[in-house]
Amino acid sequence: MSALLERQQVAPEVKQERQAKRRKVYEAPGFLTYALLAAFFAGSAFPLWWSFVIGSRQSSDTNLVPPAVVPGGNFLSNAAKVFETVPFFQALINSVIISGAITISVVFFSTLAGYAFAKLKFRASNGLLLTVIATMAIPTQLGIIPLFMLMAQWHWIGTLQAVIVPGLVTAFGVFFMRQYLVDVIPDELIEAARMDGASMWGTFWHVAVPAARPAMAVLALFTFMAAWTDFLWPLLVLGPRNPSVQTALASLSASGGQTPDNAMVLAGAVLSVIPLLILFILAGKQLVAGIMQGAVKG
Repeated sequence: MSALLERQQVAPEVKQERQAKRRKVYEAPGFLTYALLAAFFAGSAFPLWWSFVIGSRQSSDTNLVPPAVVPGGNFLSNAAKVFETVPFFQALINSVIISGAITISVVFFSTLAGYAFAKLKFRASNGLLLTVIATMAIPTQLGIIPLFMLMAQWHWIGTLQAVIVPGLVTAFGVFFMRQYLVDVIPDELIEAARMDGASMWGTFWHVAVPAARPAMAVLALFTFMAAWTDFLWPLLVLGPRNPSVQTALASLSASGGQTPDNAMVLAGAVLSVIPLLILFILAGKQLVAGIMQGAVKG
């Protein structure tokens, strides 16, 4: 009997000690964790670094053995060749317009549709949602020919709206926002807003949008990156005189004939990545803060 009492008295202390050890493990990552993170970071950053290295050297340096890992002094001259060979400045402006318009539209309409599917009750809502999700399984390439014919019928070939309009809303964005809003907004909060006299639009704007800001930030970043790096559709509908960044880079690769200037091409690739890096630096803190705030509230 006394042994049983001693065991009951010791058990809570042992349990607390085990919990303390678990917290210590989670709070203090070891050397292996930092080594893996450093390895992943190095593997992800090396292609960009190597592009900058070759973009700051001569084109023949791409064949050096071992490969060059130290930048040279020709980056500005190679960058000047980029702007002289193709209308790269116009391509940057076009890509900013295209990516910005698509991002704003996708975030707005996806949040609106996601809120409707998550919190509004109407007939055939599940069927419509399944239809939206089913469109994600259709390859984009299957719709290129009829979409190109439609753009030609509207006389939009060679214009920015031919790239912007087909991407104004995405099925992934609708599904993503629906999955986020279905749990983050209590039904009681919506009912309370409606009882206070808020309209349907007022409830969405003052209740759903503030709660959806973390997911909207993530969706905006992913959408902007996808629109910025899109190549196939802009290549088909935009001409060489009105290019996007990616089609301008393709023109750089073809400008040298059989022996393209690799240093110039990689200098252009580095220039095309700079806006994305600036966007992440400016929005990275707000993005992480919004995600953490949403996690705490949830």
